[in-house]
Amino acid sequence: MKTVIYTHGMGGIAEEAENYRGVFNCPVSGIDYSDYTPWTARETIRREYEKLTRGYDETELISVSIGAYLSMLALSDKPIKRAYFISPVVDMESLILDMMAAQDISEAELKEKGEIENKFGEPLSWKYLSFVRDNPPIWNVPTEILYADKDHLTKAETIKTFAKDHRAGLTVINAEHYIRQDAVLAFLKEKH
Repeated sequence: MKTVIYTHGMGGIAEEAENYRGVFNCPVSGIDYSDYTPWTARETIRREYEKLTRGYDETELISVSIGAYLSMLALSDKPIKRAYFISPVVDMESLILDMMAAQDISEAELKEKGEIENKFGEPLSWKYLSFVRDNPPIWNVPTEILYADKDHLTKAETIKTFAKDHRAGLTVINAEHYIRQDAVLAFLKEKH
């Protein structure tokens, strides 16, 4: 028996998994987490994955935005048959460094202050950046990616490199980071 698990993006909720039930002919369950720090989210996602996949012999994964990064970090050693990434963050270090550069914040300054508020919402954190560098995700799951050509978080070059390095399928559409639900459903129906 197969199940599909879902990891949402920043500010999302596990119940968003219901949006995908019509695509898959099996249960689809969302992982409930609200702390996006990678060391906390990793443990929560692993624990929830174990609960949600118990009794199933096949698992697929849908991940949105930062949910893709956190899933790669948490689930790289799990027997996931296939993953679908929607507007994924695949290189957290690059994203953090881009945010720092956009605000003219040096690594030395971030290290000295520990945490700096920024215009993107979440504070920049030396602890977070250090964790990301010390814990690069390893991902060997067959993956299909839906990427928005106007994504402000992940550069086109970054996603193309990730797709090439991981032999992932890459579908690029004309959209912003938050892709319309109908486009996501069409992608999943085509790739599933």
